[in-house]
Amino acid sequence: MNATNARLIRMFTIATVLAVFSLAIFPLNAVAKSTAASISYSHSKLIQLIRDAHTPAQYQAIATYFDSQGTNFRSKAAAAQAEWERRQAAGAGPGRKFPASADSARNLYEYYTAKAEEMARRAADYEQRAR
Repeated sequence: MNATNARLIRMFTIATVLAVFSLAIFPLNAVAKSTAASISYSHSKLIQLIRDAHTPAQYQAIATYFDSQGTNFRSKAAAAQAEWERRQAAGAGPGRKFPASADSARNLYEYYTAKAEEMARRAADYEQRAR
């Protein structure tokens, strides 16, 4: 075996080890991020969790869920606010419709904001219970 073949084998081995390592690490990182970013329970499962909660860990899990939902509603409210501002800037012509599209965008923004505030209150309540 000459030096060139040994060098190629060594480079191939290193590349294979790096590929296997990256395939093992990156999916774990993606799963951890997606789990933390959005927690989803069905309505009946959430009711059951709330009813059966007795330990600080259970209360903290419920608080984390409501915090996640609040974050989701805040991001939706930001998008709705941008759409509301876009529709206000577009204005209306002489044949304005009622309700105006800006009005419905404002209503959606206000709904998402109210839901985000409700989720923040509920998260704070369950965090308090977890202590």
